[in-house]
Amino acid sequence: MYVCSCFGVTEKQVKQHADAGACTPRQIASACKAGTDCGSCVRRIQAILGRGNCPRRELLDQGMPALATESVAEPVVELGEAA
Repeated sequence: MYVCSCFGVTEKQVKQHADAGACTPRQIASACKAGTDCGSCVRRIQAILGRGNCPRRELLDQGMPALATESVAEPVVELGEAA
């Protein structure tokens, strides 16, 4: 079932990103753009993520990336890095 109609993101994809370490709708958006256009899917994404503990909260607290390197997401390019 589609969660984000704007970008064709399915519930399965959101769950895969969550399993890879995405803990918030913003991290899901960074991984697959879901929730970045009309925003109507953000509440559904929140419901899928639930209120459980983020398995990588310690990494986030230390300012480190929380997404797994084998994530289903595309690589993240840090802003400010020399090209």
